[in-house]
Amino acid sequence: MPEPASPVPPLPVRRRRRHRASQLAERCRRVTESGWFGVLAFGLILGNALLLGVETYAEARGRWHDELKAVEHVFLAAFTAEIVLRLAACADRPKAFFRDPWNVFDLGVVLVAYLPFARENATVLRLLRLARVLRAARFLPQLRIVLVAVGKSLPGTLSFLLVGALLLYVYAMAGWVFFAGGDPEHFGSLGRAGLTLFLLMTLDGLGDAVRTGLEISRWSIVYFASYVLLSSFVLVNLLIGVVINSLDEAREADRGDHGDRRGAEYGEHGSRDEVPGADVRARIDAARRALDALEHDLASATIVSPSPPASAGAPCRTCGGR
Repeated sequence: MPEPASPVPPLPVRRRRRHRASQLAERCRRVTESGWFGVLAFGLILGNALLLGVETYAEARGRWHDELKAVEHVFLAAFTAEIVLRLAACADRPKAFFRDPWNVFDLGVVLVAYLPFARENATVLRLLRLARVLRAARFLPQLRIVLVAVGKSLPGTLSFLLVGALLLYVYAMAGWVFFAGGDPEHFGSLGRAGLTLFLLMTLDGLGDAVRTGLEISRWSIVYFASYVLLSSFVLVNLLIGVVINSLDEAREADRGDHGDRRGAEYGEHGSRDEVPGADVRARIDAARRALDALEHDLASATIVSPSPPASAGAPCRTCGGR
């Protein structure tokens, strides 16, 4: 009775597959990590953005409808080829591709464009094509850090919005109480007062509001001065502090990500040659260990000195002179 075939391929076959995957990944990495590839991808993104702008003109759509469709298909094919190359560059370590959130974003934007509902719905397709413009952040490190900082600042921004809404509500109620009769156009209701104060937060129309308030009461200057001080200076500076702190965290996270990627590449490749400067660091560590061992031997030789040898003619106390 023949034995059932093993589902696991023989070891040499698996080694050949890994070798082929490593060769393919190495060739594709040379392409994707080259300077011209990034410039070409960035140029395609800018060209796609320009195409979206041209399609907003009705005359251009009516005159060059077929040509614009053909160019759109060319852009989609180019973006697909780019994603395929990036996937192939991680053929020897597929998980590394999905560790990068920008790779996942690029893959999602390209794949969704092939789905039937996106192809049939013109609005959804335009929004997806517009999302490709956001891929420009991948090739601009500073813009990428800013986007990460915006995401990190959301918790602090929500706290800022809650404090701002509370301040706006309190001053809107106070403005309705004091100025509803004299200035119903701006403070006739809670909604009108809130809209007026929201515009005053940007210092827009502050002079007219103060002059109108002074016609009602001289104490209105205290109301407007305190509100502008708290909203335009304290709260806005607080928001700026939250954003700056998030920018610092985003920069540190970006540096940590680069270090983790280098460490992951070292762990996956298993060779110090893949990590820049690793061979030099290894030699320095070996030299330090050798110096430490030499200092230890010298210290031992200095502290422990050998006893002088016994004279040949001296009698031996143990054996009675024999």
